[in-house]
Amino acid sequence: MSVLEHPSFDNHEKILFATDEVTGLKAIIGVHSTVSGPACGGCRMWSYPNSEAALQDALRLSQGMSYKNIMADLPIGGGKSVIMKPEGPFDRKALFEAFGRAVDSLNGHYITAEDVGVSPDDMMAVRASTTHVVGLPEGKAASGDPSPVTAEGVFRGMKVCVERGLGKSDLKGVKVAIQGASGHVGTYLAGHLARAGAELFITDINQDGLERLKAEHGATIVGLDDIYSLDVDVFAPCALGSVINPDTIDRIKAKIIAGAANNQLATREMGAEVLKRGIIYAPDYVLNAGGIINVMGEIAGDFNPEWVKGKLVGLEQTLAEILDQSDREGRPSNLIADEIARQRIEEKRAAKLAKVA
Repeated sequence: MSVLEHPSFDNHEKILFATDEVTGLKAIIGVHSTVSGPACGGCRMWSYPNSEAALQDALRLSQGMSYKNIMADLPIGGGKSVIMKPEGPFDRKALFEAFGRAVDSLNGHYITAEDVGVSPDDMMAVRASTTHVVGLPEGKAASGDPSPVTAEGVFRGMKVCVERGLGKSDLKGVKVAIQGASGHVGTYLAGHLARAGAELFITDINQDGLERLKAEHGATIVGLDDIYSLDVDVFAPCALGSVINPDTIDRIKAKIIAGAANNQLATREMGAEVLKRGIIYAPDYVLNAGGIINVMGEIAGDFNPEWVKGKLVGLEQTLAEILDQSDREGRPSNLIADEIARQRIEEKRAAKLAKVA
């Protein structure tokens, strides 16, 4: 199958396959859209079973970034990159310097940042090879790790969902199951929820991280597969994507799905299955846009925390509008969000073409 025939290909502007024999780099950069500005999205490093899985992730994630950025009203397009984690020992700094050279070859059409499996320090290694990188821990207008802001956005959006689904204005006593709780975003989200009085149920492959959250917040640790079947109010996927699928949907007892993971629905059609079961679903790329909002200040060169806070309030309002429209029309929230995002992208494209003409 060629890339152009791949089911997740969505008229992406560019797909770059980058390898480096010395460092073991195997990376894919997906540039979905630049109609709003340079494509921006994080770099994910993961132990993919094969290049097909890596390609699918790059294609879906980069499309999602276009939707995320346009819904957050940011002057950037959508892109994403994935690195197939080398087997065995490797020179991490050299690997990310090689990745930086791949990013630089796109001449600013793609700006990278950190994502799953990647740290701000890795981005400093990327910075040695290209200026097209954000999420840096130091330097002019550095925004640092975007995870805390992503978590705050998810927390704010979850409150919007709880108000609609449970009729509560706060999260006190609300039972929340966090999948991927030991990750950067999951850890910060757990802190927000615990301080708000929520009851936490957590799972992750990182057992040490779970024990720390249990000690700090009194959270209940559950098995990786048990997280779906818990009798809770909110299920918060904060690990990898495709966790809402035909094998899990009938096990979910939560009234709300609201988490930080990208591409939580295995297919767009799963949104209808979620709706059919009376579950409120917060479209992931609306809910988890806090991180990219945070790095936008770095791209602009004048990072301002107050501007970021204002944008997070805007995300709450956008989510509320999507959920209200879903309720009025009886249609899946993910499809409504997709329609709004595509319409905004097309309007930007039309305006850009008109200006050229």
